[in-house]
Amino acid sequence: MITALRLAMVAFIFLSVTLALLPVQLFALWSGNDIRRRLPRRWHRIMATMIGLKVEVIGRPVADRPLMLASNHVSWKDIVVLGAAADVVYVAKSEVRDWPVFGWLARLQRTVFVERDRKRSTGNQIDEMARRLKAHEIVVLFPEGTTSDGNRLLPFKTSLFGAATAAIPEVPDRRVVVQPVAICYVGIQGMPMGRYHRPVAAWPGDVALVPHLLRVLREGALEVEVRFGAPVVFDEATNRKIAAKEVERRVADLLAEGLAGRRRIG
Repeated sequence: MITALRLAMVAFIFLSVTLALLPVQLFALWSGNDIRRRLPRRWHRIMATMIGLKVEVIGRPVADRPLMLASNHVSWKDIVVLGAAADVVYVAKSEVRDWPVFGWLARLQRTVFVERDRKRSTGNQIDEMARRLKAHEIVVLFPEGTTSDGNRLLPFKTSLFGAATAAIPEVPDRRVVVQPVAICYVGIQGMPMGRYHRPVAAWPGDVALVPHLLRVLREGALEVEVRFGAPVVFDEATNRKIAAKEVERRVADLLAEGLAGRRRIG
């Protein structure tokens, strides 16, 4: 009964807030107004509160531009969590574009969609990401390519870091900054979250979205840390694969610190 009432409340707030902000975002997209980059962050903050996500941000995005954020990926909730922490655009698999509701929301946030199985499209997709970086948009990449169990980092797929190198000749300083980020699900209902409870936060690809959302609402408040680490600079002399491995190492270190409860940030 409580879950049903909470679900109804969540649905009401979601529709009310989305419909209220929709005309503003559509106008901003049409006119090119810079609020199109900032408004999604307000929406994500409201949604985070609504579904019971308590987000703590440790560190911040660096001021350098162009900037790409490379983050671990645990769940669909990562989109809300990171979107509440910074004004960002996402890179997502092309199937997301056709998802009911969520695909529409992704398009409103100007998500870059990639077709992983069509190598001929890779160049165009990298060019689009490079164009966004050149325009000083903060592009978020989930280099694992899928969601993990939240306890560990999966190996990075380095090919999409090509967007960073593709943007280098187009920007004045001929350098792109890639900043590691770790999203750490650390608490549930005010208690530390151990390995046993972390599946509540994680969203494996074979679990339907609605049942997982219902479980999140039933479990109550989740505490999440977003940890920003020391950036890695990509320039014309950078070996993409070596630099990507360094970013992966830094994300792994940030994740380990967060899950262990350490407060230091690099």
